[in-house]
Amino acid sequence: MELRASPHAALTGTAGLPGDKSVSHRALMFAALAHGTSRIEGLLEGEDVLATAAALRSLGVDLAREDGAWRVEGRGQDGLAEPDTVLDLGNAGTGARLLMGILAGQPFTSILTGDASLRRRPMRRVVEPLALMGAAFASRSGDRLPLALTGRRPLRAIDYPSPVASAQVKSAVLLAGLFADGDTSVTEPLASRDHTERMLGAMGARLACQPGAGGRHRVTIRGGAQLRAQSFLVPRDPSSAAFPTVAAVLTPGSEVRLPAVGTNPLRTGLYTTLAEMGARFRFEDERTAGGEPVADLVIEGSELRGVEVPPERAPTMIDEYPVLAVAAAFAAGRTVMRGLSELRVKESDRLYGMARGLAACGVQVEIEGDDLIVHGQGMVAGGALIDAHLDHRIAMSFLVLGGRAERPVMVTGAETIETSFPGFRLLMNGLGARIEPVAEPG
Repeated sequence: MELRASPHAALTGTAGLPGDKSVSHRALMFAALAHGTSRIEGLLEGEDVLATAAALRSLGVDLAREDGAWRVEGRGQDGLAEPDTVLDLGNAGTGARLLMGILAGQPFTSILTGDASLRRRPMRRVVEPLALMGAAFASRSGDRLPLALTGRRPLRAIDYPSPVASAQVKSAVLLAGLFADGDTSVTEPLASRDHTERMLGAMGARLACQPGAGGRHRVTIRGGAQLRAQSFLVPRDPSSAAFPTVAAVLTPGSEVRLPAVGTNPLRTGLYTTLAEMGARFRFEDERTAGGEPVADLVIEGSELRGVEVPPERAPTMIDEYPVLAVAAAFAAGRTVMRGLSELRVKESDRLYGMARGLAACGVQVEIEGDDLIVHGQGMVAGGALIDAHLDHRIAMSFLVLGGRAERPVMVTGAETIETSFPGFRLLMNGLGARIEPVAEPG
């Protein structure tokens, strides 16, 4: 799919965002492991989450959309069935990695695959700790998908020092820890998003979180706990909110309201950074929904200045760097985003992809090691054709850029936007953007 974003006037109005993708994946998987019937309201019905739902059905889980919500009949930790087909997770990296943690504790063999993008992504960071716990793997070089996983019961409890702050790694190990013979711990160099800890704790898992020396974060789970079915309310996705937020901030005269956006402090690094850059926005009616903090986000058009973003902020905004780079291109002065090594192992090499795309749009940009440096100039020429390489966040970021550039921007590979943000184009256009499909010749 090829989309064109043309310059637009002020964005105004209220828009309801899709549910949080991270919470949606977890709600489905955790409900499948629980005893009893769970109900999930606000589930993101994008392709990634639906791929996780399909994989759970292949494991014998009865789940369906009913009356505007999702019903999941929990199988308990001993009730999953050996799949008679390959589990295809599509583009869902979260679905694949967290499911591996569950499958590590199942006494059967499963085979996982995904689309071309997911098959390129590294799985070694999850395979290594799960293999230490006793799961067996057969995979392509680099522990990439397709991958065969043979679980065991019980798994060995481990104390794992994760080399990266990754919620997916942490969550996979904690989920495997449910099936282990003791206490399993994960220590991260910095605290990553904590949805897994919040949700499993509310369902009856025995968890303990401890700060460690030097900013490290340690989580311990005790094996053998039985999870209770829940009624989940999924907050609106703060990562999806980033795109209309930046578009509104960059457009003079804009005022946009985004209700019930998740404000988990381990997910709000973008808003900390935008505030430092001079963006005008506010959180109203702050409250709790489904165990997660949420608020109504109100954004106004603003003038931005360049800033330096410290590397320790990366875990709280890792998915938002592409659209932050777009904001930086329109800011006055230089923005330096440090410590972005994780961007190299997302759906694409986002560090390289953003730098290449910004340069094509006339922005001066540099990569120094794992740092991205954007020289803001107030206005961006645009006029480029951007290949998103099937990366949904790259695609949406350059469509935001095209709305404020001097000339339209076209994006190819935009079909993967549906994996995380179904209805993105309609939502943006409803606020006043101009994003349209490019008609094919003839």
